[in-house]
Amino acid sequence: MKKIIISIVIFIVLIFLALFIIHNPKEEKLNKIKLAEVTHSVFYAPQYVAKSLGYFEEEGLDVEILLTPGADKVTAAVLSGDADIGFCGSEATIYVYNEGEKDYLINFSGLTKRDGSFLVSRKKIENFTLNDLKGKYIVGGRKGGMPEMTLEWALKQNGIDVKKDVTIDTSIEFAAMSGAFISGTGDFVTLFDNSELIIIF
Repeated sequence: MKKIIISIVIFIVLIFLALFIIHNPKEEKLNKIKLAEVTHSVFYAPQYVAKSLGYFEEEGLDVEILLTPGADKVTAAVLSGDADIGFCGSEATIYVYNEGEKDYLINFSGLTKRDGSFLVSRKKIENFTLNDLKGKYIVGGRKGGMPEMTLEWALKQNGIDVKKDVTIDTSIEFAAMSGAFISGTGDFVTLFDNSELIIIF
């Protein structure tokens, strides 16, 4: 008789525990992360797929992606606390460190192995070489920005003097480069894969 009573008590306790768990499910709180990206790019496709398929949530993350055009803007967003993490070229964090900022940013991962810039011409050029840039006006992006530095590196590697052989405009903000080129500025422009020009031309 004792065994039957103990079994009934255990059974009732288990039922109450089961009902308690069902009616009071453990709410899993997601860690909110604001991610500032310099541009929407095919380079970041794995991130968009992960967000779309819910992989971040599976890992306990609620990721908000903020478009913050320009590495300088991404850096400012992270420094101000408007973003928790930023995707941009490493040059911005180097500038902040060199300015003596005590709470400087840290680069901790490389997402892409190459710069994603394209050089776009206003006119079709058969058998183009970088020598075709001599004497031309190029919208290069912000001075010290990744697209502009990559352009200068490529030109120097091919024996082109960036001070004498070409004019590189570094006065136009990253987000305004394609618009400036469409409106008539420059013979060439450095752009990313997301630009309106790739659709237009």
